[in-house]
Amino acid sequence: MDGSIPGAQVVGRVAAVLRAVSAEMPAGLGTTAVAAAAGLTRPTAHRLLAALAGEGFVDRDRRTGHWMLGPELFVFGTIAAERYDVTELAREHVDALAAATGESAFFSVRRGGETVCLLRADGSFPIRSFVLYEGKRFPLGVASAGLAILAYLPPEAVDRYLAAAALTGEFGEAHAEAGIRRRIAETRRTGYAVNPGLVVEGSWGMGAAVFNSAGQPVWALSLTGIAARFAPERRAELGELLLEHAHRLGRRLGP
Repeated sequence: MDGSIPGAQVVGRVAAVLRAVSAEMPAGLGTTAVAAAAGLTRPTAHRLLAALAGEGFVDRDRRTGHWMLGPELFVFGTIAAERYDVTELAREHVDALAAATGESAFFSVRRGGETVCLLRADGSFPIRSFVLYEGKRFPLGVASAGLAILAYLPPEAVDRYLAAAALTGEFGEAHAEAGIRRRIAETRRTGYAVNPGLVVEGSWGMGAAVFNSAGQPVWALSLTGIAARFAPERRAELGELLLEHAHRLGRRLGP
C-alpha cells in the first residue's frame, strides 16, 4: 500500500483486520487475536473493529466477544459474485476429486501473495485433515495450492516474492527460500505440487494450478489427507487426476 496516498495506511489496516476475521470464520476472533494477526496494537484494532461494526462490516458475538464478518459484507459479496464467483463451475470438479480419491478436495484462488480456499468437499475416507478449510489463507509456497501457483508465475515474479517473503518464523525452516525453490523445481517437473506434511506433521497435500486464458495461474485444485494415503505410487495417480481436472476447469473458467 502506497503510504503517500492520503488514507492509504488506514485502508491497509482495515483490509488487514477484515482478512484476519475472515480467516477464522465462522468462529471469529477476539480483539487481541485480531490485533496480532493484523500486525496492529490492540487499541488500534479495537477502534477499527468498532468503526467497522458501526457500518455493519463486522459483528460481535456478545457471548464470546469474538468478531465476525457482518451483514454488509454479505450484501457486497452477493453483488460482487455476479462478476467474480467461479465456485459453481469449480464445485463439480472438487466434488469429483473427493469422490474419486476419498480425500478432502479444495478449490483456492490467488489473492496477491496468498491463496484463499473457496471450496472444500470431503471424501469417504474417515480420517481427515482440517489444515485447510473455506476462508483459510496461506502464503504462496506454503500449502500445496500456493506452491502450485507460485511454481508457474514468471521467474521474475517468483524472485521478487521470495526476496520479500519471511515464512520460516511461522512455518519453519522447510520454508526457507532454498527449500521452496527445490519444491518449485519438482512441481514444474511433475506438473503438480506436493506438501509432505510441512504445515502440520502427518498431513500431506497435493495441488495443481488452474490457468486462465492468458496462461496465468490464478486458481488451484488440491487434495489433503494423512501421510499413509500419499505413498509414492499413489501420488502419481493423484497427480494425474488433479492435472486432468485442473486442465478441464481452466478451459471452462477462461479469463
